[in-house]
Amino acid sequence: MPKSLSPYIFENLKRRKKIKRASLPQDSFYLRKMKEGDLPYILEIENVSFPNPWHEMTFRGEIYNQPISSPFVIVFKPKEKVIGYLVFWQIKEQMQINNIAIHPDFRRMGIAEAILQKVLSEIRKGEIKFVTLEVRPSNIAARSLYNKLGFDVLGIKENYYHNPTEPAIVMGKKL
Repeated sequence: MPKSLSPYIFENLKRRKKIKRASLPQDSFYLRKMKEGDLPYILEIENVSFPNPWHEMTFRGEIYNQPISSPFVIVFKPKEKVIGYLVFWQIKEQMQINNIAIHPDFRRMGIAEAILQKVLSEIRKGEIKFVTLEVRPSNIAARSLYNKLGFDVLGIKENYYHNPTEPAIVMGKKL
């Protein structure tokens, strides 16, 4: 576990592992725009979440690509610490979810689902009509979440992911 995150996230990890499906009240976390100062936390989460993690420069590019990119962090209110992030692009009437991750100590608590529901609810009010994303076939938890949120499989992109090599399942949702 990354040293900078470990002091405030659950003193007793054994207790956490016994909780199969805990949930945090929605008022215990919030979404805000990503800043450069968030990058150390984001990179820690990214590196423990994905076998082929994004680089720091990729996240910096998202922060500064404002007309298209919308990078957000998920903040745990009691400690004001970054526990996750969401990056999406908006191009005309379409939104592309590019990256979402929650720190392992906060997974299976309904945070990603709550954040995605909130974002989808907000964008329904605007001009966006369709949302897409890619997911590894081996990422069962993410696929289950996207199915639960009403995303459908649209197709496959062969050899999309590396380390290990896997296709991407392209999923979409009409708003």
